[in-house]
Amino acid sequence: MEEILTSFILPPGIFVLFLALLGAWLLLKKQWKTSICSILIGAFIWILSTSPISDALLKGLEFDFKIPKDPAGDVIILLGGGIHSGAADLSGIGAPVDAMLARVITAVRLHETLNIPIIVSGGAAVEGEKSEAFVVKRILVDLEVPAYYVIMEDRSSNTMENAIFTQKICIEYNYKFPILVTSAFHMRRAVWSFERVEMSVLPFPAGFKTWEAMRYDWRDYLPSSSSLRNSSIAIREYLGLLFYRLAY
Repeated sequence: MEEILTSFILPPGIFVLFLALLGAWLLLKKQWKTSICSILIGAFIWILSTSPISDALLKGLEFDFKIPKDPAGDVIILLGGGIHSGAADLSGIGAPVDAMLARVITAVRLHETLNIPIIVSGGAAVEGEKSEAFVVKRILVDLEVPAYYVIMEDRSSNTMENAIFTQKICIEYNYKFPILVTSAFHMRRAVWSFERVEMSVLPFPAGFKTWEAMRYDWRDYLPSSSSLRNSSIAIREYLGLLFYRLAY
């Protein structure tokens, strides 16, 4: 009972409850169209806020990619996934967001295994701020990746620019077999972008959010902010894929 109450007191559950109650009140007022609209919006938010739905959306993005068993390459391309630019951190200002941390850890472990350089790709979200590549390089060095093994690409502002600018670096340094590290849910758009600039990469996905034979119980069908966030991530990726195919 406590979990049910909590789910409908905290967002997004509170919005679902409000829309349901509003719809019921409008129904009593015989405002049929507005009532149905309110209830349907609430139901839509609830559906997107459940784990089975958010996981199904993410699986459509992650399913085609697996972690290579014996990866081989001459450079790691680490795509930026966002930073908290002004956040205080152990060794300076700026820290990776949660999704980016999984990418960073994966890149570090790959570097330790293969002893190859890392290209960090990511510019500044706002002009005048430190670039994502600058912040992530500091974190990589903190994790004992030698500074001379980290190459910064600090101009890109989206995935396509990641591909364009890192391709130039790979040509300059004569890297032939890059390993691409990004979040599993982002890998499809990333690989597509590199293919558009005629660059072959080995996908190495990080931070999987789904897996085979996932199991659920009744709690997973309650509205959850984390599930709604995952649904938002997935929908954003699908829209990004559509936009990239139209724009590039």
